[in-house]
Amino acid sequence: MRIIKRHDELRVYEKSFEGGMEIFHITKNFPKEEVYSLTDQIRRSSRSVSANIAEAWRKRRYPKAFVAKLSDSESEAAETQVWLEYSLACGYIEKEEYKNLNKKYNQIIGMIVNMIKNPEKWKL
Repeated sequence: MRIIKRHDELRVYEKSFEGGMEIFHITKNFPKEEVYSLTDQIRRSSRSVSANIAEAWRKRRYPKAFVAKLSDSESEAAETQVWLEYSLACGYIEKEEYKNLNKKYNQIIGMIVNMIKNPEKWKL
């Protein structure tokens, strides 16, 4: 078993960072009138997933704080899924793009939930 020393070595962090970058790239094509609404919201929530994982990692010596930050990350991932759904409904992304990103965020949520269920596995 590999010892993880930094948050950026966590598979869930890597996957969430990838998701945030994918969303950044696809939102470059969103209409200009969405800049301060949908574009800003989905970029913010998708980036918050990995940011909260990083914060949780630094708080892992305190199980309740660790779980709280992971819960924030899970919430941001779910929020990202809502914005993806709006993006699809507004015709800004294709169905296949939506399915792939939604699946990725379901996997991220699953990984976060597993960490929440087993915080002792991650403590210092």
